[in-house]
Amino acid sequence: MIKLNDVSKASWIKFSIAALVFVLWVIWIGNFWILLGLPVIFDVYITKIVPWGAWKKTKDGSKPPAWKEWLDALIFALVAVYLINVFFFQNYKIPTSSLEKSLLVGDHLFVSKMSYGPRMPITPLSFPLVQNTFPLINTKSYFEKPHWDYKRIAGFGEVERGDIVVFNFPAGDTVAYLRPNPAYFNIIREIGQSLMRRNGNLATGNISEYELRQKERTLGAEYVKQNPDEFGEVLYRPVDRRDNYVKRCVALPGDTFEIRHNRLYINGEMFEEAEGVQHNYSILTNGTTLNHNFYERLDISDPERYVGRSGPYYSLPLTRSMLEKVKQMPFIEDVEIDEEKPDSSVLQVFPYSRYFNWSRDNYGPLVIPKKDATVQISPENILLYERIIRNYEGNTLEFRDGKIIINGDPADTYTFKMDYYFMMGDNRHNSADSRYWGFVPEDHIVGKPILVWLSLDQNKSFPRNIRWNRFFKYAGK
Repeated sequence: MIKLNDVSKASWIKFSIAALVFVLWVIWIGNFWILLGLPVIFDVYITKIVPWGAWKKTKDGSKPPAWKEWLDALIFALVAVYLINVFFFQNYKIPTSSLEKSLLVGDHLFVSKMSYGPRMPITPLSFPLVQNTFPLINTKSYFEKPHWDYKRIAGFGEVERGDIVVFNFPAGDTVAYLRPNPAYFNIIREIGQSLMRRNGNLATGNISEYELRQKERTLGAEYVKQNPDEFGEVLYRPVDRRDNYVKRCVALPGDTFEIRHNRLYINGEMFEEAEGVQHNYSILTNGTTLNHNFYERLDISDPERYVGRSGPYYSLPLTRSMLEKVKQMPFIEDVEIDEEKPDSSVLQVFPYSRYFNWSRDNYGPLVIPKKDATVQISPENILLYERIIRNYEGNTLEFRDGKIIINGDPADTYTFKMDYYFMMGDNRHNSADSRYWGFVPEDHIVGKPILVWLSLDQNKSFPRNIRWNRFFKYAGK
């Protein structure tokens, strides 16, 4: 039996520091059951009844073999990385040009979990540094059980309008493994429409629009299931295992959001956009061919070069400052912003309903759902709230005899359980964002990019591909 008086002062100091950090961490996350771990810490530093390091010891007392030392270091590193990823920050690489010129393809970011408060793991048993699938072996990197309810602990602040935000892709709850893009629900909707059109089965009669969309999706889902070579296995992913996306938050819970002729309006006022926001413009030259030097001068990267014809007509993404430069070039005869007009015969954007005749560049007005707010629901607007009610907030939703049935009861109102956000890419005409798949629930928010720590240009070879001027650039706005 160990005598506490024989314990060294150094051991007491180590225990005190470890216990204090542990208790503060428990208070922070608000789960006081974890305090049952204090006796373990006491034993590690003071009583040492349990031989925690016995597995490393040898029979003759000699130095442990190198593989045990490496395994010990690896386990410690994995636990440390896991905790850092969950509570403090994680790495994220920009994969697409949806935020050009604010963030570039190849930017590696530190994403702060503390900015909005860390989200407690929903699937806690997972391998760190891998989002949902192990590369090469293509197996899940997490266990679906245990599955914890959503909880966010205190951070430095909340999502603000204009923030660049990393979040889990809401429409990524269901994924066709071989066709992860576009979203599964868009895939089956488009396939279902095509099949119904091909079969001459688009006459609606007395069928509601909601029932029509359901029929389209049922047909599309059946087609995907019957063609595994093309689409692969259809998978469900928990919230925290859905792919990470990064966009700019343009509307907060309770905001009235609208796009008029490519201009954003929040609560009736024009929204001041970031300098990096760009739109596609149709450009007419006097016959001059736009060459490599032109693109280099304007810093237009290869993925952004859209040639309408062989010239003199071009379509290019430009920011406001780039637009002014182009207008002043003597060989440019005309520049006009591209604008997609609403077309009632084509369901162009979310919620893909004939009752919402919107387009990419003329959208809304739309009130962003807010926690505890109550809205009227009807056959005309149910497609707008369908995924919130069923997929994000876990209710059953049916449509019977012209009535909306939620959790078995007729309903004409719905009260939201969470806050929601509207996210858009700064590369407005080349971004798959909330205009196409809807709202981002609060439980999908991951964190805020704060720093570019590495940036590599995929169109250049080493070492010219290193963008030194972007190192340690602030990435949050």
